[in-house]
Amino acid sequence: MVSVSMARIVMKFGGTSVANLERIHNVARHVKREVDAGNEVAVVVSAMSGKTNELVGWVQDIPKVAGASSPFYDAREYDAVVASGEQVTSGLLAIALQSMGINARSWQGWQIPIKTDNAHGAARIQEIDGADIIRRMGEGQVAVVAGFQGIGPDNRIATLGRGGSDTSAVAIAAAVKVDRCDIYTDVDGVYTTDPRVVPKARRLKKITFEEMLEMASLGAKVLQVRSVELAMVHKVRTFVRSSFEDPDAPGMGDLINPPGTLICDEEEIVEQEVVTGIAYAKDEAQISLRRLADRPGVSAAIFGPLAEAHINVDMIVQNISEDGSRTDMTFTVPYGDVQKALKILEDNKEKIGFDVAQNESGLCKVSVIGIGMRSHAGVAAQAFKALAEKGINIKAITTSEIKISILIDGAYSELAVRTLHSAYGLDKS
Repeated sequence: MVSVSMARIVMKFGGTSVANLERIHNVARHVKREVDAGNEVAVVVSAMSGKTNELVGWVQDIPKVAGASSPFYDAREYDAVVASGEQVTSGLLAIALQSMGINARSWQGWQIPIKTDNAHGAARIQEIDGADIIRRMGEGQVAVVAGFQGIGPDNRIATLGRGGSDTSAVAIAAAVKVDRCDIYTDVDGVYTTDPRVVPKARRLKKITFEEMLEMASLGAKVLQVRSVELAMVHKVRTFVRSSFEDPDAPGMGDLINPPGTLICDEEEIVEQEVVTGIAYAKDEAQISLRRLADRPGVSAAIFGPLAEAHINVDMIVQNISEDGSRTDMTFTVPYGDVQKALKILEDNKEKIGFDVAQNESGLCKVSVIGIGMRSHAGVAAQAFKALAEKGINIKAITTSEIKISILIDGAYSELAVRTLHSAYGLDKS
């Protein structure tokens, strides 16, 4: 006889949570707690900590070992190798659960199936048929799913890129229409900023999808950006929780508000803070094109080729030319993409029409984020004043409805984060 479940839950565990057999057993205890409460459960797992890096290293090294003149390799075979890390973890966790008397079965991405596009190594999910998993969960079986992977239109394994297990979890949660998606990691929630930089940083009880999306894209490492986008589109209530807390500690089995941070729709948050958090991203670089032709189509000539090369351009500042003929254009890119970007610009120099390209590295982007900023004036001025009082020079600024990003010298990154965290009263409990 099938028991009546209280809720349908997806639980996701990252690499540090399944780093060894003891931790996999601890994960099994978390899962058992939810099963014993009568919940229908699917679990999504990453590879054991460090395993994906090892597998990627093998793929990169084998052409050299085999004496190939080129370091390039087939992306389809790359996916076949690196996807094996999650396959191992899902099988081990299923065995651990079975050893504890729980009906469990491992699933690979292709078995569900999770259908992706053909971009091997960085595939995007296109469709998930959750019917079989829903049926098995309804019969009381725990589905242990290998994250990070699906099946492409060429009928081969495709992986979703770094952080893809978060995306797998939220996508499966949306497909099987869960009541809750729990992302277990090595931190116990989302904080107002990095606690390693600001010891007084506070764990947030709730944060909106929009705010979390900004936090994730602007430097916070708690969740992968695509997973937050999916959660927002499908309104999947998502909790960020710690896998290192005792699975049987008080409150851990709370169905509505377990320990951690709830990422949810704006309507669920009654009292909105003006500023929710401070994010930062180091290793930013700035490229400036001097004496650029000021005419229609120039921006497209610059940013089109950069986009085609998958170079993420962020802060863009253009000076207004006095005579309408020449101007300067400055924008930021990740430090690792500087040389690639400069080569692309040089290759298109004649079409773009600039005199010289200059670059500066070692910069930091600090961002102030809060959905309450929509209805409050003076938030930006408060940031500028606080940084000026600390003698921190601002190189560039961009704003949106719910965020202000400020580019500064990297040497002042931690001072800036601490200063802004205090300026907006985030230190106070």
